[in-house]
Amino acid sequence: MNDPLPTVDPAAGASRPFGAGPPSAFAPPTPWKRRLQIMGWIIAGLMALLMIIIAWLAVTAPLSRSLEPIAPPSISLMSSDGHLIARRGAVIDKPVAIKDLPAHVPQAFMAIEDRRFYSHWGIDPRGIARAAWHNLWSDSSSQGGSTITQQLAKGVFLSSNRTFGRKGREALIAFWLEAWLTKDQIFERYLSNVYFGDNVYGLRAASLHYFNRQPERLTISQAAMLAGLLKAPSRLAPTTNLEGARTRADLVTQAMVDAGYITKAQRDALSPARLNVHETADPTSGTYFADWVLPDARDRAGAVYGAQNVTTTLDWRIQRLAESAVRRAPLGGAEAALVAMKPDGSVVAMVGGRNYGKSSFNRAVQAKRQPGSTFKLFVYLAAFRAGMTPDDMIEDRPITTGTYRPTNHGGKYRGQITLRQAFAVSSNVAAVRLTQKVGIDNVIKVARDLGVTAPLTEDLSLALGTSEIPLIELAEAYAAVAAGAYPVMAHGLPPEEQGWFDRLMRRQHHFSDDQLEMIRDLLSSAANQGTGSAAALRTSTFGKTGTTQDSRDAIFVGYAGGLVTAVWIGNDDNSPLPGGSAGGGIPARIWRDFMSRAINEPVENAPEEQKDSDLVNAIANVTVEAGLGNMSVDVNQEGMTVNIGPAQIRLPTEQPPPGQAPAPQQGTPPPRIAPTQPPGQGAPQ
Repeated sequence: MNDPLPTVDPAAGASRPFGAGPPSAFAPPTPWKRRLQIMGWIIAGLMALLMIIIAWLAVTAPLSRSLEPIAPPSISLMSSDGHLIARRGAVIDKPVAIKDLPAHVPQAFMAIEDRRFYSHWGIDPRGIARAAWHNLWSDSSSQGGSTITQQLAKGVFLSSNRTFGRKGREALIAFWLEAWLTKDQIFERYLSNVYFGDNVYGLRAASLHYFNRQPERLTISQAAMLAGLLKAPSRLAPTTNLEGARTRADLVTQAMVDAGYITKAQRDALSPARLNVHETADPTSGTYFADWVLPDARDRAGAVYGAQNVTTTLDWRIQRLAESAVRRAPLGGAEAALVAMKPDGSVVAMVGGRNYGKSSFNRAVQAKRQPGSTFKLFVYLAAFRAGMTPDDMIEDRPITTGTYRPTNHGGKYRGQITLRQAFAVSSNVAAVRLTQKVGIDNVIKVARDLGVTAPLTEDLSLALGTSEIPLIELAEAYAAVAAGAYPVMAHGLPPEEQGWFDRLMRRQHHFSDDQLEMIRDLLSSAANQGTGSAAALRTSTFGKTGTTQDSRDAIFVGYAGGLVTAVWIGNDDNSPLPGGSAGGGIPARIWRDFMSRAINEPVENAPEEQKDSDLVNAIANVTVEAGLGNMSVDVNQEGMTVNIGPAQIRLPTEQPPPGQAPAPQQGTPPPRIAPTQPPGQGAPQ
């Protein structure tokens, strides 16, 4: 007998789709049970992730590393092609203990670095938000949101790469340290490791170095100054920037008042910290470039310990060529400096003097000397900004009005000439007339736009380069012309990647096409047909000579083949160079010798007809009494000049063989008699 068919509820049947199958015999889970299941899966996943992180940290960031004695930091500076330039160690000392320090010492560091140190778990969201808000609305300063624990994590375990991945590891390691160490232990390791400038690491070493006292005896003012150095230890080091260090210390003491560590009355009663520097000799060797770039390298490395390799912009081959070119030059007892960079400011070679072992003073960076006529670059750019062109006329005649009456070298005046001609022959009076026309303020504005930071005199003599400027700033200005954009900042480390805000605030300005074409036209004329012709290469050459009064400085700055180079010669005591050396002489020849090899363009010596006979580089200068009056003899590589009374006789070096008539040479000037140069002449250019 067949079983009767089950009764089907018509309403239920109608609600199930066709082919859905019979209903389940198990009741569906209630919503709260479903939520518990999901939560259980999440907890299990987090626990698994936590175990993985703990295992990873145990391998990559063993806690024992933070408990070991301080590892002496050292930095190896490497050239861009992998050669070791210099290796520098560090000044360190014994760790400090929080319980032995006066309360105001750790308070000074907490006030400026991490006020909530004893209350957070390694990361301070409130501090991060505060720093982000400040950075968003401040146009002159920036704040960081890293805690003291994070800074220790970065210094002990991580590299200094500013990447999101590194920041993530930094946060994880900060939690790791907070879980296993007490707050005092973290603070002690931080204070014992952090960088304080002057190649000094750790609070004890810094206290002894700057104040010659143990950290347990630091005053509030001294502790505030040391805490303030952490923002930029190399830039704020009080041995080189006492005013900046004291200004920063004032911010620290105010932060201590805001945090309630000291009262306003205590702050007002403080006197500025006074230095008692205890020098520690650096046992390592160095170079001019290494000395210049090391502070930036240390700041970029931060408080990272152990051995580090820092790649610089220096090119090993080009540096060797620069040193060789200076060694080959007939300098006598004079000094020389050379700096070469790419148009973007990347320094590829630097020579700060003839012998680093005898003098580590870097004449390419530290010395401020008059630039002479190389400063005329800014005068003529100001004229072009005012709407003038190289074909406009300027009067090259003596200035007979006013109190300032400059003269041209040799007393030569050419009447009405174009700006192109005036720049090529480096007319002094033309440059002064142009400055009068466009205004001194506009000339200074151009110099500032192109990166000159040195003080500039606000008088007409500025046009002839009477204000003292470091050689590297001249190179930056000419690099801006080579790049077509300004300012160009010289740097020895590859630029770090910038955020959009930094790129917006530090963006370069571009020359107009017309201005760029005109100033390059003038620089080409000066380097190929004018006073700088001794530097001319087969490659398109741009540059300008400069010589100061009494030949105390001789300079050539120019660019070719994607390389910008500035060369200076002079005496450290600012005494005149022998024989009236000029920028178109030895500096131009050093420049040509170096550049021809650096850009792989071997060239012969410049033919005689390309050399300006006014550019005298004497190696002998003898004056005797004669019946005709005073007689002087100047001997150099190009020949002999005899001055007899008011006349001058020029005898070229090359003489025909006996019995043979001189061979005519196109463009070679014959021996000539000319009036001697009058007293009060302008400096040779």
